[in-house]
Amino acid sequence: MNTPVTPADLRARARKLYERGARMWAAEQQTAIVLDVPLHPPTEREALADLERVRAWVDSWRGVSEDSGIELAWAVRNWSRVGSQEVPERAVLRGPDAIARVAGEAEPWRLLVERLDVLRSLAGQDADGVLRSHASAIADLEGEDFDRLIDVLTWLRENPASDRLIRELPIRGIHTKWIESRRGLVEALHRATTRASGLGLRELSPLVRVRVLDTLLSFRGLTDVSAPVDDLAASPIRPDRVFVFENLATVLAMPDVSGAVAVHGGGHRVDLVARLPWAQTVTYWGDLDSHGFAILNHLRARGVEATSVLMDSEALFDHRDLWGVDPDPNVGVLELLTPGERATLQSLSAEGNIRLEQERIPWSYALARLGVS
Repeated sequence: MNTPVTPADLRARARKLYERGARMWAAEQQTAIVLDVPLHPPTEREALADLERVRAWVDSWRGVSEDSGIELAWAVRNWSRVGSQEVPERAVLRGPDAIARVAGEAEPWRLLVERLDVLRSLAGQDADGVLRSHASAIADLEGEDFDRLIDVLTWLRENPASDRLIRELPIRGIHTKWIESRRGLVEALHRATTRASGLGLRELSPLVRVRVLDTLLSFRGLTDVSAPVDDLAASPIRPDRVFVFENLATVLAMPDVSGAVAVHGGGHRVDLVARLPWAQTVTYWGDLDSHGFAILNHLRARGVEATSVLMDSEALFDHRDLWGVDPDPNVGVLELLTPGERATLQSLSAEGNIRLEQERIPWSYALARLGVS
């Protein structure tokens, strides 16, 4: 037996459908979306059991206004003991406008369509894929930020090779943090608009932290340096051994080592390590977890010959009492790991997605395995 559908039930279904599909409808300019809901009107037996409840249900649908966007189909039921009764059989919402109105999202829908139309006029019809991918970010922008987005895209289109720093852009309200926090959106829309591979801006060279472990390799007496990666790449330094550590604390704790330097290279910083011509053969030590192995794999994918240390089963099981749990393990395919590294990675999963953070390993144990004790 189906429970009769109420106007509140219909609104809930419309809201669920809207939340699931609105951004795609707007991006792809879909208009033929239909929500057709059988209302499962009561039977004669149900009417006899509680006539007032059935009348209240029918009246709730009679109270639906003509401009609500809801099309109702009514039918006459000839019941032997209750008599002829007109009841609603179906409710139909035709098109995104009607669905949004019934869902209580008419204004957000209007604003989303309006914004995507503006961007489409700027970027052209070929931008539908970009608009679909970034519809959520576009919809979530405050009004002033959307206006700034249009100003940025317009200026970049008119100045495709400005070679300016973000700080130099003559656009009111635009600053480095504004661009960087929305960089993916700006680049995607700019690419759709101009087919350009970049924004034509001058980028600051990111900093890399390096500790020189042999004073003979110092940078004019400096042994702990944070410098632009391009400057470090041009440096005449030629160490015999390069350590790359995921954690800065480990870099700072390293003792003197003849002919060696230590580079802070966890996470996205491994991309910077790959830009250093004197760091193409390195010893890498990362956290003993899925993310540490992902960083190691990425470093090798960038062409660096990286030998891992303290990322093996021996180090893992020697410190079972120091394990923690990885709440969000990396599940990517890491094709550049050695068989031993892959076996250790599998052990991490088999033991319950555990992890052994680099700083938990006793320092004396680590130095011995690093070969510098």
